[in-house]
Amino acid sequence: MTFENSSSETTFVFHSIGFVRSSHTDQSKTPIQPVFAKQSKGTVILDPAYSAGLVDLEGFSHIYLFYVFHKTGETQLSVRPFLEDKIHGVFATRAPCRPNKLGFSVVRLISIEGNVLNVEDLDILDGTPVIDIKPYVARFDARDDVRSGWQDGVTDDVAALRGRRGFRENDDPEKD
Repeated sequence: MTFENSSSETTFVFHSIGFVRSSHTDQSKTPIQPVFAKQSKGTVILDPAYSAGLVDLEGFSHIYLFYVFHKTGETQLSVRPFLEDKIHGVFATRAPCRPNKLGFSVVRLISIEGNVLNVEDLDILDGTPVIDIKPYVARFDARDDVRSGWQDGVTDDVAALRGRRGFRENDDPEKD
């Protein structure tokens, strides 16, 4: 990692530690969140140079995958998310058109074979570069006192409908 500090900008350079293999080869058909990718299987192929970092990871049921949205377009600071028609600031969404194109997903870890992680509930485009892996730890990560901003106003039924790729507004039962 390279670090340069100037008066208005800090620059970080990350290098891929591996990449994702999934059945999601069409960006427009890739699930928008792991919850909409139930049982979608895939693998993370880790550069063998980092294999020693996988020691003891097999004891965790879920992991965070941090990756680069390598196929996304230009940065947009205002976006219309899948779950709502209202425009929101990009930082109030998980939209991929972010300034730094950083994505993350919580996926189920099925097994590890050498430098290959077999995962499930995968919502990541095939070939996506992975920049880090961290274990999901319920003691640290689960919260009871959560507010989810504008998403608190989206019902589970509407989220299940609008959250899938290919959703058409004509299918929306809340639209008249």
